[in-house]
Amino acid sequence: MLNSLDADIAVVDPASFTVVKRIPTGKEPHHLYLSPDEKSLIVANALGDSLTFVDPRTAEVQRVVHGISDPYHLRFSPDMKWFITASNRLDRVDLYRWQGSAATEPLLLVKRIPAPKTPSHLNIDTKSTTLYVSLQDSDELLAIDLATQAVKWKTPVGKMPADIYLTPDDKFVLVGLTGDKFVEVWDVSGAAPKLARRIPTGAGAHSFRAWGDKRHVLVSNRAGNTISKIDLGTLTVVDQFPAPAGPDDMELLTDGRTLLVTSRWAGKLTQIDTVTRKVVRQVKVGKSPHGIWTLDHTPRL
Repeated sequence: MLNSLDADIAVVDPASFTVVKRIPTGKEPHHLYLSPDEKSLIVANALGDSLTFVDPRTAEVQRVVHGISDPYHLRFSPDMKWFITASNRLDRVDLYRWQGSAATEPLLLVKRIPAPKTPSHLNIDTKSTTLYVSLQDSDELLAIDLATQAVKWKTPVGKMPADIYLTPDDKFVLVGLTGDKFVEVWDVSGAAPKLARRIPTGAGAHSFRAWGDKRHVLVSNRAGNTISKIDLGTLTVVDQFPAPAGPDDMELLTDGRTLLVTSRWAGKLTQIDTVTRKVVRQVKVGKSPHGIWTLDHTPRL
């Protein structure tokens, strides 16, 4: 997992639940993303203006790509033609063409799109046609057409939108409202977005993690110290789990019951049993742990 204020990655042994390795990164690594070909785990170092490519199986650094301005959040399009970063402090979204992992310059900057104020999280539809961006400090949701790199629409949403989850059929966009206690559901199947529902989850609704069955998604409620399980059919909360000390990013293991979450305010990784709804164990990892990833995971749909 990423320790944002320590500028490194903590590698945790799942059996002993101890930190076995620390990998230095650039300044303030917040988010990470597995390339669609699953050959590289990419860490975005926001204040380091760089990307650290890590082998997902060996935890060895493959390469560091410099000159990537303010990469806070990141996404590959499913077809791997686009690599996109949210420049949180610079109020823009940067679109790159993926040149391939063997290229001297793997990323070619195509366009910088103004995205005021404070672009936070990104998501892309399954057809690699539309990019969705939450604008944290203007309380808006932005949609960009990837073929033309033009803004399709922008709509007001609730307080302090953060993470975005797109349903597997591309019909609904779920937005976590970190400044409130709701997840907003937007119908994006038509020409203009329509608010379909506001789901009460918990204070500081922030980050999503799909359950892996295409029917449920989790959202961490960072101020409420809980994690809510949402049924995508009914758009209601069907379960709730305790998650201490500012739960942020999550990972669900293939057993379908072991949930890992970064406890941001405590500097710990927390393991939760979703059957007993109890915290099983914790390990101290570093300052302000944020992004998390493991090989042993359920699908992210």
